[in-house]
Amino acid sequence: MEVIESISEMKNLVKEWKRRGLSLGFVPTMGYLHEGHFALVRRAKELSDRVVVSIFVNPIQFAPGEDYQRYPRDLERDKALLEKEGVDVLFSPKVEEMYPPGFQTYVEVKELSLGLCGRYRAGHFVGVATVVLKLFNIVQPDIAVFGEKDYQQLKVIQRMVQDLNLDVKIIPHPIVREEDGLAMSSRNTYLSPEERKSAIALYKALNLAEELVNQGERRVNLLKEKLKEFIESFPYTKVQYIEFVHPETLKEVERVDEPTLLALAVFVGKARLIDNKIIIPKS
Repeated sequence: MEVIESISEMKNLVKEWKRRGLSLGFVPTMGYLHEGHFALVRRAKELSDRVVVSIFVNPIQFAPGEDYQRYPRDLERDKALLEKEGVDVLFSPKVEEMYPPGFQTYVEVKELSLGLCGRYRAGHFVGVATVVLKLFNIVQPDIAVFGEKDYQQLKVIQRMVQDLNLDVKIIPHPIVREEDGLAMSSRNTYLSPEERKSAIALYKALNLAEELVNQGERRVNLLKEKLKEFIESFPYTKVQYIEFVHPETLKEVERVDEPTLLALAVFVGKARLIDNKIIIPKS
């Protein structure tokens, strides 16, 4: 596996691959990799001749007071794991390489960024869209694989690709979970053993919502009340949001009468965890 830090070097290698007619798969990450990331890598390998994984903790997608400084990092560990997965290139640029002095161009996907996490994380999706567009321009992948755990991010990226006529196909990948159902996340490392036991509240709440809907409760205001009470019955938990939205527009709905995305953001101790599920009511 080759490790590249320079944008120009990455571009030159991509040109050589393209000249040889090789297809290119891409998995952008912020590192501290886990089985969820490796599932994306394996999917990219199935669909491409060459696979690039980027590791870049993107400062412009963290709001003031968020966890940019303490976000888990271990590049040597990640390198070894990616090598085992048979990745062709790890692209790991420095911040000053991606955002040189005088940088002032940003990308905004307006409506899809407004609700859910966008309501609580100012500028987050501008940072996400900007860095992903830059990475797409550098790596020029044919396909890029994104996990559905970050569902709003996935929708923002899909919209950006469509609106800006980018030549990359976005491949969604289902959420990868621990044995007890907790969605895999680098931020799970923030959890103490006791908090880890309570983190299962998110997965259990998604399943509870599905049960309630299929028992006939379709009113979102009542579903939210029951889910909040359920989640916060676990120690160390504090709900940030529980939202039922249209799976494509992410607009809030009042009733779950058709397939609806249930999205959760919950603090467990200091860790902010997200999860989601599409609830399909039985007719």
